[in-house]
Amino acid sequence: MRTKKWLQTGLAVVMASALLVVGCSNGNSGEKNSASGGENSEVSTEPVTFTYFGFGANKDTMASDTTIGKKLQEQTGVDWKMEYVVGDGSTKSGVMIAGGDYPDVISPVGELAKLLDAGAYIPLNDLIEKYGPNIKRVYGDYMNKITNEDGNIYILPFTANVNGYLSPPDPSSTFWMQRRVLKEFGYPEVKTLDQYFDLIEKYQAKYPKVDGKDTIGFATFAGTAGEFFTITNQPMHLAGYPNEGGVLVDMESHEAKLYQGTEDEKRWLAKLNEMNGKGLVDPETFTANKDQYLAKLTSGRVLGYVNYSWQINDATNNLRSAGNDDLRYVALPIVFDEGIKDAYVDPPSFVNNRGLGISVSAKDPVRIIKYFDNLLTDENQKLVEWGIEGETYTKNAEGRMVMSEEQLTNRNDNDFKRKFGFAYFDYEWPRYGDNSVYDDGNAHVPFNQPEVAAINYTEGDKTLLKAYNLKTFSDFYAEPVERPWYPAWSIEKEPGSPEQLFSQRAGDLQQKYYPRMVLAAPGQFEKVWNEYLAEYNKLDAKGYEEFMTNKVKARVEGKW
Repeated sequence: MRTKKWLQTGLAVVMASALLVVGCSNGNSGEKNSASGGENSEVSTEPVTFTYFGFGANKDTMASDTTIGKKLQEQTGVDWKMEYVVGDGSTKSGVMIAGGDYPDVISPVGELAKLLDAGAYIPLNDLIEKYGPNIKRVYGDYMNKITNEDGNIYILPFTANVNGYLSPPDPSSTFWMQRRVLKEFGYPEVKTLDQYFDLIEKYQAKYPKVDGKDTIGFATFAGTAGEFFTITNQPMHLAGYPNEGGVLVDMESHEAKLYQGTEDEKRWLAKLNEMNGKGLVDPETFTANKDQYLAKLTSGRVLGYVNYSWQINDATNNLRSAGNDDLRYVALPIVFDEGIKDAYVDPPSFVNNRGLGISVSAKDPVRIIKYFDNLLTDENQKLVEWGIEGETYTKNAEGRMVMSEEQLTNRNDNDFKRKFGFAYFDYEWPRYGDNSVYDDGNAHVPFNQPEVAAINYTEGDKTLLKAYNLKTFSDFYAEPVERPWYPAWSIEKEPGSPEQLFSQRAGDLQQKYYPRMVLAAPGQFEKVWNEYLAEYNKLDAKGYEEFMTNKVKARVEGKW
């Protein structure tokens, strides 16, 4: 089992923190996890309901209808009417901006630049200074990264790691294969794109139907503009780079080069075209909606697919709950060629353009910032990730937070997660980053806790890992390489700027030509590719690369 370099670093920081607390017994350490202090000591608990809007995918609810939301309401008096985007996020943000009337708080996802340009958010600097001791504690090391060029802080991001960096035991790639395919052929090594598709092709030829329905060799979700990156990002991963968005960043020179229009992109699309010619690619790849796509994954008909794990959580959890490990999937470190080192495991990173901010329409920004600050105590961060001791987790004799099999089953169940509130509060709110560690040494995210990860493995998981002589799923992958700028996709482009317009036009070309190239008749791919390349070469790719390179180099120098 390979050494977890980042885990060692995180634990070292935790130990140092523990020694500091022991050595400083004058009582000052109590402020660290307290919502009190300064002007924040007088917190009103009069009932109030604010509005929350998220540009991510979720179901609308009242926060108080969840266990977590109710607990937080009891502490603060604050409830939330939580709503999420339906349809195209860009259209929704445009409607908001045109009307000039916003929810109290907004989690903008990819609409941040547009909303900032419209003046939709208020600066948080003074509010943090007056009412945010916990906010300052959590984001203290990241203040230069969350401060806008105008000197203001507008959102509180979701990736501020506290007490170091704890490496996850179960990361994933974007390439997934149904486990029965691997099982059928004796769990072979599957490393390259050719090996991946060869195995799927062999299995589909042997078993063309499942439960009386045709199997689907390969699928991905490219039915909406908002998630088209699912298919466009793959040349980057196959070439051995982590998710930087549209560019590959050189480790030495820090130059950012586009992979659109390169042989890497052509090689990926040509392979999909070849597989489509053999009847392996889902014909609804570019037309199915998200619910239809997830239903296919849950049906067991799909042999392989491409997706980021967070895009398909509902399907993953439903398959696990169904109890048939053979119909579940495993993510594999697929690259173009044997000699390429995979880079699917993220290095320590900070994403500064995904967060929650207070809008200019907010009725009571002070009350809201106090709610945020209260949320950022260790106790409440444990509430939103672990739940309630004795109900959703327990502690062993050593003080380690653990879960029983029943508790884990609930934690993996979509309906339970929504009812309890994990599905609403464990991400799109001010929070500790996923790789954080509490002062007591426990992992912030339950599935990063070694004791929980071990119990979470099903018999099918254990069988698969044993077949590959691995202890955890992270052992499939290469060690991450530290990239101080990472991720480059979080570099914002101002609305209307040359780089934003390039990005928009280049993306439009991909949405226009990818379906044509993938679904082209045999022998027609080259012709469509040349048409696509001719259109792409009219754009200012060089100017975009210069912009990204300068931004990457600035981040390396600590200028975010």
